[in-house]
Amino acid sequence: MKNNLPYLLALHSVHGLGPIRLKNLLDYFEDPKVIWELNEKEILTRGIPQSVVSNLVNARKTLDPEKYVEGILKSGIKYLTIFDDKYPKLLKEIYDPPIVLYYLGDLLPADKNCLAIVGTRKISGYGTVITEKFATELSNAGLTIVSGLAHGVDTCAHKAVIKAKGRTLAILGGGLKNIFPSENISLAKNIADGFGAVMSEFAPSEQSLPGNFPARNRIISGLSQATLVTEAAENSGSLITAKLALDQGREVFAIPGPITSELSKGPSALIKQGARLVTEPSEILEELGIKGLKNLDLGTRSDIKLSEIEQKIYDALENENQHVDELCRNLKLSAAIISSSLVKLEIQGVVKNLGGGNYTKI
Repeated sequence: MKNNLPYLLALHSVHGLGPIRLKNLLDYFEDPKVIWELNEKEILTRGIPQSVVSNLVNARKTLDPEKYVEGILKSGIKYLTIFDDKYPKLLKEIYDPPIVLYYLGDLLPADKNCLAIVGTRKISGYGTVITEKFATELSNAGLTIVSGLAHGVDTCAHKAVIKAKGRTLAILGGGLKNIFPSENISLAKNIADGFGAVMSEFAPSEQSLPGNFPARNRIISGLSQATLVTEAAENSGSLITAKLALDQGREVFAIPGPITSELSKGPSALIKQGARLVTEPSEILEELGIKGLKNLDLGTRSDIKLSEIEQKIYDALENENQHVDELCRNLKLSAAIISSSLVKLEIQGVVKNLGGGNYTKI
């Protein structure tokens, strides 16, 4: 097998020859080179559709396995196969683990302790705050945060981990030579440059197609001990990831949100279906039995001294986001005083500017 790995990667690149079909062939014929050289009739006897067999035949006409792998390695892309000792243990346990994983960056032993954070692409100010909080504190506790590099919650989680100097894995729905969305190419590079790895089961040149994302989601949940949904609409793709996590026998956590928000309906539905409602990162750590926390901030602000006015503003933000004008009316203070106090509170890291004059407590 080891000497014929180029043939395994070549087979893996054939469109339609997914993990279950490829495993079927490997279980029966064992040697990837033998499979690569089989005639059409022999492959069809193993239940592989004619369309896929035709794809394999066409691939053999244009692709040299040795040169194919050489090109992958020259591009800086690394790979793991399911036969490698370093292949993620939790991922190997799912029903249909990827036969090959391509990645940029590094996979470390610490990455065995993974937690997925997923959610909406249209993240709100509330979603930004809670995603940053949970990603930061769970990363500080030693967990590697897994997400999908998409806009919204995924991007927010990856960036929070990088800021906390933690570890994060970004799982793509296409090949590593076609990172999607293109706006996150620099984020992907940042992750690979010392903060984790960008990974995909798809051949490096494959485009990110809509049909690829459910397959990508099973890897996000499969790598992780548990999945956390921070904010999501009722029809969000992140709920697919949560369902896959449940199917894989993994824990699912959900954060409640304002009942008037469409982006709270996803977590609410999960909670009704049995997901664990959480409001603090410590609840997740307790559920997972993680001890010996490092640099974990559980939200206490006892070390920060606030003036009387600053304390009033901080208390006013206790239960909801507020606009500067609302704070002025409710506290009967001038806009100048409120604005200058908010700047000081933001510098101290206890409130966050959500944009448009809206603020929230962190």
